Amino acid sequence: MTLTGPGGMGKSRLALRLAAQVRRSFPDGVWLADLAVVEKEELLEHTVLAAFEPNHDMGSPPLAALSGHLRDKRVLLLLDNCEHLLHSCAVLADALLAAAPGLHILATSRQALGVAGECLLTVPPLSAPDPDDPRPVGQAGLSDALDLFADRAAASLGECASPEYGRTAALICRRLDGIPLAIELAAARLRVLTCEQILERLGDRFELLAGGSRAALPRQQTMRAALDWSFDLCAPKEQLLWARLSVFPGAFDLEAIESVCTGSGLAAQEVFDLVAGLVDKSVLVREEQHARYRMLETLRQYGCLRLPDGTGRALRRRHRDYYQALVLRAETEWFTGEQTAWFARLHQERPNLRTALDYCLTEPGEAQAGLETAGSLWCHRLGAGSLEEERHWLGRALASDATPSLARLKALWADGWLALLRGDTPSAHVRLVDCRALAQSLDDPLAQAYAEQFDALSALFQDDFARAIPLFEGALALYRSHGDIGDTWATLYLLSLACCLSADPRAAALGEECLELCDAHGAQWSRSFALWLLGLQNWLDGDTRQTVRHLQESLSTGRPAFNGLAVAQCLEVLAWARASDGDGAQAAELLGAAQSAWEKVGAILPGVGRLLHHRTECEALLRETLGEECFTAHMQSGAASTMEQAIARALNKPPAPPSPPEHDPMTVLTPRERQVVLLVTRGLTDKQIAAQLVISPRTAQGHVQRILAKLGFTTRTQIATWAQERTPL
Repeated sequence: MTLTGPGGMGKSRLALRLAAQVRRSFPDGVWLADLAVVEKEELLEHTVLAAFEPNHDMGSPPLAALSGHLRDKRVLLLLDNCEHLLHSCAVLADALLAAAPGLHILATSRQALGVAGECLLTVPPLSAPDPDDPRPVGQAGLSDALDLFADRAAASLGECASPEYGRTAALICRRLDGIPLAIELAAARLRVLTCEQILERLGDRFELLAGGSRAALPRQQTMRAALDWSFDLCAPKEQLLWARLSVFPGAFDLEAIESVCTGSGLAAQEVFDLVAGLVDKSVLVREEQHARYRMLETLRQYGCLRLPDGTGRALRRRHRDYYQALVLRAETEWFTGEQTAWFARLHQERPNLRTALDYCLTEPGEAQAGLETAGSLWCHRLGAGSLEEERHWLGRALASDATPSLARLKALWADGWLALLRGDTPSAHVRLVDCRALAQSLDDPLAQAYAEQFDALSALFQDDFARAIPLFEGALALYRSHGDIGDTWATLYLLSLACCLSADPRAAALGEECLELCDAHGAQWSRSFALWLLGLQNWLDGDTRQTVRHLQESLSTGRPAFNGLAVAQCLEVLAWARASDGDGAQAAELLGAAQSAWEKVGAILPGVGRLLHHRTECEALLRETLGEECFTAHMQSGAASTMEQAIARALNKPPAPPSPPEHDPMTVLTPRERQVVLLVTRGLTDKQIAAQLVISPRTAQGHVQRILAKLGFTTRTQIATWAQERTPL
């Protein structure tokens, strides 16, 4: 087994702890070969042999002596710090394992040895506390990182140490990515700084995190030295890519790397092998469910320090260019079969999008690009429920550049839309006035379409249907002549809603046209809104059976997690329908779930004035039929539901079980490891587990050891007891 991970993760300590715990399984002993001070490969075999036989004759072949010594023994050999002797360690391990059947090797390295039968265990960062967790942050056992911080603080300060550390210490641990060495070095600074001062200085963490143990190797005394060691182990082009990847604040994929980081010494065709090398060396982490990569923030900041002078600005511009192009492409393909996929993709890219927008709004001459990017993201925010954040970016972009342009008009239009949804009518009115004036000065049909649609929407929120409907019709004609299918559908949808709420006889036909347009283009996200519109029309017509059918179909369409507004609307009208049918208890729970959904989206309940009137009537009916106490209890129950549970209730399905909390150890076990836990609970040996799962005994043993490490246990009995205390696996 090889424990891998970047510098400072505590691989050596973990290996020593593991070796101590399993020593009884090795009657011939556990032996440590510390390779950190071995600088030449030809000395490796001598160093390992010296761990067993300190007085061995250096004139005889060490490999032969090692093989002879270990041949009939059951031994655990710990090879610590292999990364700088990788090839030689791999050759030695392979030879010794072939010569000694009873030999087991536990290695630590920043990169896998690549030996047949090797089992890798990546040592993760310590669990960092959530500063906003409602439980007491300083409560022991909630966070390994905070426990380590408190322990090292006590060692540094002695009797002056605080009995518990709160939110500031939690923020320090999170900012340091849960890296044990970094946390220890930060805690040592408490001799001269407060927690608040340490947190303030983490912007220059490599200067702050110095002065470790004098007894440690130089590369383990400071965070900078630990990462210098890792950097020096990389090939020159890997070093260059590491530095350039520091431009990404979040996860990224190969396409992004090839677009942003290539050129000037790095060719696109080299990227895959270089990324693979950085993953192998524990610099990059591959996300489990996606072909995406990320760096710990500490490694990213180190990479930024290693960027060649004068290259950072151009790199940030390339990063902005790539993500601006991604946003504009997403907008172009918005009303297509890729609609839901784009919502998911842009949701993933939030950290990179924020950085790209910040570049636009802080770099001179880039404000127009910021207007274009922010204005094109508005609908994504509508799905993700980030209305206030989108308004933040739109507000900054509009304030940064007042040059008359279609990009500025679209940003005014988008911010006005979101202001109405947020209930900020005064701001929406200001944006509307500016939007109208700019549309007149631009003399552009598309600009006129945006202004008329915005004007109509403002009227719709005031229940002024006589004004809203003609304006929507005018905007619809302009969008159709322009050929923009997405804006055409959005305006048709709003026209249908206005007709629905004003009892216009065209409402049903327009709603069906909305749905047909979605089906023709495969736009599943928009289809949820079209089905909601039909359900609302059914409810206003008194047909609750069809109301429920359409709304349940809407909730089953696409990925509700990226369509929070549609979910809120559906739960709302479903509550009205259930109340109309006399099912007061379910109606109140759905109403509570809808209220929670509105709050998560960041929109007022439920937006348009006429709809708010229907909600008020529904609440009054339920209070009367259920009684105040019962109504409140059901509302609170619904409001406490997750989105998945609320949708299950709306679809008359069994309620979805709550997701396990992040600190639940079960969440760190893979499906295969859960199978192994079940077999360990039944008392099976590694060999019997291997036979059951059709794997090798060595692989089975590796699974058990990883389970012990993840759960913090030392024996199989502890695994079995833990499993029996839980719900069945």
